[in-house]
Amino acid sequence: MWSLTWLEGHFGSLALLSEIDDGRVATMVAKRRGEFVPDRRKKPLPKGAAQPPLRRVGPVTVNRTVTQPLREILIRARDTWGARTNRIRWRDHLLAEPQERVREARPDEETSIMGELERGYDSAVRFAFLSGCRRMEILGLIWTNIDFFNRQFRVIGKGNRERIVPMSTALYDLLWSEQGNHPEKVFTFEAKRTRKYNDAPMIRGKRYPLSESGLKSAMRRAVSRAGVANFHFHDTRHTVATRVLRKSNLRVVQNLLGHADIATTTKYAHAVHDDIRDALEAASSPVSAPVGRSRANEA
Repeated sequence: MWSLTWLEGHFGSLALLSEIDDGRVATMVAKRRGEFVPDRRKKPLPKGAAQPPLRRVGPVTVNRTVTQPLREILIRARDTWGARTNRIRWRDHLLAEPQERVREARPDEETSIMGELERGYDSAVRFAFLSGCRRMEILGLIWTNIDFFNRQFRVIGKGNRERIVPMSTALYDLLWSEQGNHPEKVFTFEAKRTRKYNDAPMIRGKRYPLSESGLKSAMRRAVSRAGVANFHFHDTRHTVATRVLRKSNLRVVQNLLGHADIATTTKYAHAVHDDIRDALEAASSPVSAPVGRSRANEA
């Protein structure tokens, strides 16, 4: 919805799709690239503190918020509605994106992080390490989307796309153990004290759905206490992807993570490359010096 509002504001509500060409797309990209990231600080800066410099919108945000949505609109208009549109060279307008950082947790790091999480939050993070689901997919998981009979569950991912994820035995056992805690949401926490929560009273001892801010804070504290460096919640997804890839192939990982384009999945190919390198190292043997030409004889 935000993207549509921005596009309408840029082109004007009376603009015709047939009028949009490479020149107008280039102008659109330049305008969005020149905007600044909004200040989302919840607390005001301390009195006298220096105002941090504003940051321009990055290439990834430009592509995701305006260029790709416009491309999808024009393709649908042409293919579904039969509208006349110009041929646009989208590759020339999509900005180069930096390679996404891929951080895999070692088994000891995962164990350390899990050991620092409070009850309720530990189940959500364990689920992340087992499924590769995004944080919002986990927080949005509801019981009506859990199918124990067929051992699978349904999540709503980016772009409101839905996908079915099969349950491993560990996932099945984890989800089964969470039953009865809440009538709708799967992942919850137990209130330690009576207070207000989301503008409503929260009663000590009762369970409530995890919030995004709560899960973020719990993960950040656990990682710090565990002494694990440079690890974020999204890295649980990277961890699952690399582990699954070692046992399967890119297509399996693509389906698991819900990537629309397998090119997005190829960032995990390093896992296979590392395995090949290790195998080559294990298979290598030192080359023996020719008989009669040892260093000792030369000496």
